[in-house]
Formats: sequence, C-alpha cells, structure tokens
Amino acid sequence: MQNPTREEIKNILDTAKIIAVYGMSPDSSKASYYVSKVMKDNGYRIIPVNSISNVSEILGEKVYKHLNEIPFKVDIVNVYRRSEHLLEVAKEFLTIDCNVFWAQLGLLNDDAYELLKENNKIVVMDRCIKVEHSLTKS
Repeated sequence: MQNPTREEIKNILDTAKIIAVYGMSPDSSKASYYVSKVMKDNGYRIIPVNSISNVSEILGEKVYKHLNEIPFKVDIVNVYRRSEHLLEVAKEFLTIDCNVFWAQLGLLNDDAYELLKENNKIVVMDRCIKVEHSLTKS
C-alpha cells in the first residue's frame, strides 16, 4: 500500500470542499467529531454518515445512514470504522461518485486498498486528515 505524496495530498485538500465522514460520532470527545469540527472550521462542509446513531444532525448537518443517500457529490469520504470494516465501506464507496477514500490514522486494509485502486480511486490510509491539512498549510 502506498499513500499519495505530500504534494498530492495538498492538492486533494486544496480542491475538496465537501467531506462525508463515515462513522462520525455525535460525541464531541470522539476523534471523528473533533477532527471534523476542525475541518469544518477550516472551510470544509462536513456531511455525517452514521448507520447506527439515531441522531438526526451533527455539526449543523443532516446525518445520513449510507453514502448513497447523500443527494449531492462529495469530494472526500473520510472513514472512521475499524480496519476490518474498511472493505465493506469501500464497496459502498464505489456506489457513489467520489474519487477520494480516506481512512483515518490507524486504519488499514489491504483488500479495501486493492479494490479501490482497481477502480482507479485515490486512497489514503492510516493518515489523519486534520494533521495532513495542518501540514499542507505550513
């Protein structure tokens, strides 16, 4: 598995406007929440995706149960699900019009990576989007 270069990641983050956060928690102490809040505070629109929570809104945005329920195009899908679930999420990701699949820090799955690369998608794994964003701005 090979992540995009620092310059490629900078380009992804510079051109993206809408980030769907798969597995986003309504709990402000969870990484999915506070990382997304930082990204929102930096100008990105955050679209929460959570199939198990009954919360209808997080960070002022409607919560969707599945990626294919989002009625508009997103630029990045940022995933907060354990590594063993990444293949399942990758398959769902392939049903929407999005080119960037981002698995957060500590998340890796070779099968998901291979499936996404076979479908010509950009894949970032085991990287924190907030950290990468701050590195591209310095």
